[in-house]
Amino acid sequence: MTSSAPVPRPAVPPPPGARLHRLRTARGEFAAVDSPVPSGIEPRGVVLMLPGFTGSKEDFTLLHEPLTVRGYRVVALDGRGQYESDGPESDESAYAQDELAKDVLAQAAALGTPLHLLGHSLGGQIARAAVLIDHSPFRSLTLISSGPAQVSDSQQQRVKLLRDTLAVLTMTEVWGAILAMGPPEEVGGPARGLGDMDQLRRRWLGNKPAQLIATGRQLCTEPDRVAELAAVPLPFHVLSGARDDTWPVTLLDDMAVRLKARRTVVAGAEHSPNMDQPLPTARALADFWDAP
Repeated sequence: MTSSAPVPRPAVPPPPGARLHRLRTARGEFAAVDSPVPSGIEPRGVVLMLPGFTGSKEDFTLLHEPLTVRGYRVVALDGRGQYESDGPESDESAYAQDELAKDVLAQAAALGTPLHLLGHSLGGQIARAAVLIDHSPFRSLTLISSGPAQVSDSQQQRVKLLRDTLAVLTMTEVWGAILAMGPPEEVGGPARGLGDMDQLRRRWLGNKPAQLIATGRQLCTEPDRVAELAAVPLPFHVLSGARDDTWPVTLLDDMAVRLKARRTVVAGAEHSPNMDQPLPTARALADFWDAP
């Protein structure tokens, strides 16, 4: 069930025909961008999209239109404590991976239909955890630039720096520190390519510090659960750019083999093919979902 309360001031203009609302679930409300299939196009399914660390539902904006014209309703959400979805300021236990995975299962139940589940980066690991709890609400799982275990050593150093900084500075002060280090897209700030600096700042300030600290720790300590996932009876898709500093592309190649998954490498894209190359990314996604 969804409420009609609007989500205020989106970071970027929503996709054509999309509705901004709060998805009401048994575990609370989550800010959503919800794009229906246009009139005259046969519906083929529903997709639930989960953003990554420091990201938001807007990271998928450029995918909505090309996917809806292929017949897929797209629902992108902010997770608990991300941007426009509420969450505790300082209770890190609320953001344990198991809690976030249960949120995903509640979101799927609220949408009320079997879903194609998609997660980008951290969102992929949360999606994996949800599927390992209960795969029955899902028709498939797509992992975009989301690896088998913890992030690379260089990214662990950057995440640790952010976590340490959040422990002593406010979100506003951290934003100032990010800008002092360089453009946000170069130093691990909010996703690049979406909105002006003021909009990026508002999105950053919408994140709850406890959420960033807890999920940052998860990124640095996540165990390899590929063997567990491979035992789940779902179709899998591992998609990435041709270059990735967070998980090496060769590691994603190997994970796809272990999962017997479809593997897509999007030319000209890095860690966020959904933003770097949205049209070929959308085409690869829809082709996977269209397959028997």
